[in-house]
Amino acid sequence: MSKFFIEHPVLANVLAIVLVVIGAIAVYTLPVAQYPNIVPPTIQVTARYPGASPQTVVDQVALVIEQQVNGVDGMIYMQSTSAADGSYSLTVTFGVGMDPDKALILVQGRVNNTLAALPAQVQAQGVSVQKKSTAILQIVTLDSPKGSHDASYLSNYATINLVNELARLPGVGNVNVFGASEYAMRIWMDPEKLYTFNLVPQDVIKAIQQQNQSVAAGQTGLPPAPATQDFQYTIDIKSRLSDPSEFADIIVKSQTAQGGRLIRIRDIGRVELGSQTYSQQCYLDGRPAAGIAIYQTPEANSIAVGKEVAAKMKQLATRFPDDLRYDIPFDTTLFVQASIDEVYTTLYQAGILVLIVILVFLQNFRATLVPATTVPVTIIGAFAGMAALGFSINLSTMFGIVLAIGIVVDDAIVIVEAVSRYIERGMSGHDAAIKAMKELIGPVLGITLVLMAVFLPAAFLPGLTGKMLAQFAMVIAATALISAVNAATLKPTQCALWLRPATPPEQRNAFYRAFNAVFDRAETAYGGLIGALARRSGLVVLAGVIVSALALFGIGRIPTAFIPNEDQGFAMIAVQMPEGTALGRTAQTLGKASQIARTTPGVKEVIEIAGVSILDNSATASNAGVAYVIFDPWDKRTKDKNESFLPLLEGLQSKLEKIAEGRAFVVAPPPIQGIGNAGGFQMQLEMLGGSFDYVRLNEVTQQLIASARQNPGMDRTLTTFQSDAPHVQLSVDRQQAESMRVQVGDVFDALTSYVGSSFVNQFNKFGQSLQVYVQADSKFRLQPEDLLNLSVRSADGRMVTLSTLARLGPSSGPPLITLYNLYPSATIVGSPGKELSSGQAMKVMESIAATELPKDMSYEWSAMSYQEKIAGNLLYVGFALSVLLVYLVLAAQYESWILPLAVIAAVPLALTGPAAALTVLGVANNLYVQIGLMLLIALSAKNGILIVEVARERRIVDGKPLIEAAVNAARTRFRPILMTSFAFILGVMPLVFATGAGANARRSLGVSVFTGMLASTCLAVVFVPSFFVFLQRLDERRKTKKNTGSTTPDAAPAPAAQ
Repeated sequence: MSKFFIEHPVLANVLAIVLVVIGAIAVYTLPVAQYPNIVPPTIQVTARYPGASPQTVVDQVALVIEQQVNGVDGMIYMQSTSAADGSYSLTVTFGVGMDPDKALILVQGRVNNTLAALPAQVQAQGVSVQKKSTAILQIVTLDSPKGSHDASYLSNYATINLVNELARLPGVGNVNVFGASEYAMRIWMDPEKLYTFNLVPQDVIKAIQQQNQSVAAGQTGLPPAPATQDFQYTIDIKSRLSDPSEFADIIVKSQTAQGGRLIRIRDIGRVELGSQTYSQQCYLDGRPAAGIAIYQTPEANSIAVGKEVAAKMKQLATRFPDDLRYDIPFDTTLFVQASIDEVYTTLYQAGILVLIVILVFLQNFRATLVPATTVPVTIIGAFAGMAALGFSINLSTMFGIVLAIGIVVDDAIVIVEAVSRYIERGMSGHDAAIKAMKELIGPVLGITLVLMAVFLPAAFLPGLTGKMLAQFAMVIAATALISAVNAATLKPTQCALWLRPATPPEQRNAFYRAFNAVFDRAETAYGGLIGALARRSGLVVLAGVIVSALALFGIGRIPTAFIPNEDQGFAMIAVQMPEGTALGRTAQTLGKASQIARTTPGVKEVIEIAGVSILDNSATASNAGVAYVIFDPWDKRTKDKNESFLPLLEGLQSKLEKIAEGRAFVVAPPPIQGIGNAGGFQMQLEMLGGSFDYVRLNEVTQQLIASARQNPGMDRTLTTFQSDAPHVQLSVDRQQAESMRVQVGDVFDALTSYVGSSFVNQFNKFGQSLQVYVQADSKFRLQPEDLLNLSVRSADGRMVTLSTLARLGPSSGPPLITLYNLYPSATIVGSPGKELSSGQAMKVMESIAATELPKDMSYEWSAMSYQEKIAGNLLYVGFALSVLLVYLVLAAQYESWILPLAVIAAVPLALTGPAAALTVLGVANNLYVQIGLMLLIALSAKNGILIVEVARERRIVDGKPLIEAAVNAARTRFRPILMTSFAFILGVMPLVFATGAGANARRSLGVSVFTGMLASTCLAVVFVPSFFVFLQRLDERRKTKKNTGSTTPDAAPAPAAQ
């Protein structure tokens, strides 16, 4: 095949150009993301039960829904929160790869089966089931610089004018508004006036329902009608109200028969266009604001979505009223873009370093051009392969391309070196290329098959790890395939056209002469060393086994982790106040934390949201809040080491310790946005056996946390669970109520309407369908004792105050109840210190749980910890499969079951580098390190193949003695191996010294492959020739026993027929 393309050079170049053009188009069309689509799909079920306590929500809503949803196909776990404001949220998490639309249909079907069993108030407001991404792409803020617009106006302006516009943008999945809730018509009742007019809240509710409703009156003149009927008239009735004044005019009671007047709502209270709920407050740098959270669809291009949102907001801002402005302070696309840009920079640096190495070794500019043109053709062509495979431009695929630079030039270097050698012997470029390709087509194809064999098993690994590794592995495999095709077509053509006899060594410049002098002496010494070792191949093999065993032992001892935390350009401050703290007080403390953050060097802006517990899936909690602390750009924080990620977090945390009103702690974002809410581990403590003893759950949780804090390696362990929020127990004397002819149900209805906020019906305004609520005005429900001043109406029409029917008593309970897989649960979050990895921290928690948990309590890992746990040793299974496939490929190629072991034996030698470096540097064995280890399997095998292939040819084809064949092969391949290895080693140097966005991932990968390739280069070239001698001798002896009359194994066999 190569001869055909050598004789048709235009065709070879056309094929390369077509590949580059397709790849270049793919670069601009492929979606861009931080990671592949590896976030498990989640479906969120939400409902509201106004006025209900958390336990009531659990009993009447959560358990009803979750018992139906439990076990839905593809579900891995579910977690719900029931809050004190009556809100309920269930998040059902499915396995990676599940179709979100299918998951939505499955959950929706099961939820529909429960609707009839839910309370009427819940049914009236509806149960929402929707696909939900937990990763916020951007937060757009609205604020009023002069303060002329309040928080309610800001959030409702966003809801009415912006949300629908943004939701229609391509790639946008959900749009949520933080801050004040959407508008609602609030009827604030005065219980004293109701008492005066002998009215109860149910009278008000019935009046609103009767006088604010939709009426379908039809048309006049509809057929059948006389033939003389000329027109049909549609009847419009203003039956649905829209203005507070119209609701205030609703007639509740008529006293005209007694000579009185009409009693309207304005006579017994006041009406305003208020908010549906008052459970959140949002601020931007201390100013009231509204936050618009943008969530993207799973397959969307995050960079493109971010640009679309920015462009749309710029367009919409032209219609803003005075004193209203927007900003996009929270933007995760900046980190994605910066990470990808850093990898592109690494790509360019790697390419330049690789070409410098090639030029130094080849010392011929024409010869350097051949591998130099390989890089753009193969790398750009790889983007075409990514498009064909449906991949995106992300860290996994870009790491594959960066590391592929050092691989794709290998074939070109080997070909150039071989062709140059024949040209120096006097052959023409054409003939030299043909002869060289006859020798090399086997090794080129063998190395390609080995590379593909190493990475193909990774494409079939399940779960998040498999998805993440698959794109890296398949990009390397596709690049290796393109490189092999390029090596068989374009490279020999270029060699035939471009290569000329090289300048004699003595006429080259001083640098080259000095380099050659050193290299020649090294090659001579290397040949002597190989000869001496080959004569003692048995001892060398034993030494190799010992070194390999130590390397494997060293790798096994390195602490495990999953994905390193990165400086994503922001962090979060979670504020936890004492049980029962009012929202206003929480907002004040959150403001103090925000002020501390804003005055910290390296911090740009702070978004505060009071009333949200970020560690409880953003559940509503009046005593919790979160502040998103946005840092300055990465390049601005490189000058001061105190503004780098970890020192910045540590300094911020030390300042927050001064807040006395509550707890404030800095939380790093999760390594993969959308999996969990924070970095570190997340453990769910569960009560089994149907128990709902929250006090005991809290005691055991605190006991576990206290034990964890005694471990010096644990940085911080905490829980958001609380069981002692102040409650008040109102007990109705049912006998007394009966004697006074008061129905107990009327007491409950009165409490629900006065205190709990009763949903009545809906009205239309601003193009929205909004809700109507009745509730006692705030001054009548400030203290528990105010409840006894409320009144109900008896059956004989008398007004009876609750003080005669009920009594109050102190009580307590959790302000927020979490169910995890139907069990009452407490969330424990924490992070390991500098001495421990995430895997070690999880083992610490497991050992504590094993010794301290009672039998009726258990635990499960959630979020990122769940993914890390199920990944386990999955990658090592992939490693084993890769090595097995490499062995089988080589066995088929060599037609021997023994000889491939000479190549396979080189693989564990490469692990000595990572084992030593990672131990010294204290880097955990995370996913990126393991990706590097998988790559080392291929690279180590490649070095072994280059030596074994030539040694085998010298022994079998040329008939040389075994040791001479090994020494000759080692010296022949010494320069190509060093050239390709140092090209790769220098190519990954930018990864080792990475800084900026995504640096931890690049450093982990860089250190593992850099040190591994150094070890492989130094050890493989020394051990592999002896491995070959030992195993070839063993193979020949085995064959000797089968064939009587054979020569002794070390003697040269008869040369192959020419």
